[in-house]
Amino acid sequence: MGWCRSAGVLLLALVCSVAHAAELDTLHFLIPAGPGGGWDGTARGVGEALTKAGIVEHASFENLSGGGGGRAIAKLIETAERQQKTMLVGSTPFVVRSLQKVFPQSFRDLRPVASVIADYAVFAVRTESAWQSWADVMNAYDKNPRSVKIAGGSVRGSTDHLVIVSALQASGRDPRRALYIPYDGGGRAMAGLLTGETDLLSTGFGEAVDMTRSDTVRILAVASPTRLPEGPDIPTLNEQGVPFEFANWRGFFAAPGLPEARYAQMEAALRAMLGTKEFEAVRNRMGWTVLHTEGDAFFSFLENQEAEIGEMMGKLGFRRR
Repeated sequence: MGWCRSAGVLLLALVCSVAHAAELDTLHFLIPAGPGGGWDGTARGVGEALTKAGIVEHASFENLSGGGGGRAIAKLIETAERQQKTMLVGSTPFVVRSLQKVFPQSFRDLRPVASVIADYAVFAVRTESAWQSWADVMNAYDKNPRSVKIAGGSVRGSTDHLVIVSALQASGRDPRRALYIPYDGGGRAMAGLLTGETDLLSTGFGEAVDMTRSDTVRILAVASPTRLPEGPDIPTLNEQGVPFEFANWRGFFAAPGLPEARYAQMEAALRAMLGTKEFEAVRNRMGWTVLHTEGDAFFSFLENQEAEIGEMMGKLGFRRR
């Protein structure tokens, strides 16, 4: 009887989610970076799953780079009344860059809707690179840190930079000697690696996995607790003797001041999507791990992460006061 009652509640919740989501016929995704990076892939992948599953009839996408994401955040806030069906894709860099004062806003100036996925940090090289392991990178770093040119799709002191210097510190190296070259988005950072401008890419698994399948890049290490099912041949940093783990959440925000019913529709659309075969197909293709929190729970999650990352940045000297 208890199981039947629980099943009934679950079914009712699913029906309510679908009913609420159906009221959201269109969604516009605002992407705070250029094409090809993690934010772009997340927005377009979620949009694909929502439309193919019939949860949303039409999805549109707008890439608006600049200011480390600040330009898109400012637009969403300043034009809030016109953004009734817009969701801004974001991730851990929102927290990091706010702490860095890259832009004056924080997640508190937006309406957090939900986190959807997590993407573990990876370090990748071109396929033809002589480096075969993290130990090879450290050997080169020991000889001359400036010879290891590191690409990332975000500004100095932001997530891609924070991750690589944290991994260097966990490896017993001086992270202040690292040569980090910032690019505007993960797509350009990947291009920098492939053209030989840089030697090592600090990025997320989801951004690098397609390139590994095409045998263009090789991932030397992933910062996950254990090997990922989507990349069983990729060793973790832990198993290479480096006690370091890092996952970058990705989720969505809405403009402030909208009707509560609108936020509920957005939450319901994403919640309904997670149980569909269409989302599972996208998730497998992109190498994502599900990390779903919404509403007040998402806000609390962001507050906790802000405190943790702020402490980490303070130790590394990256936090501005």
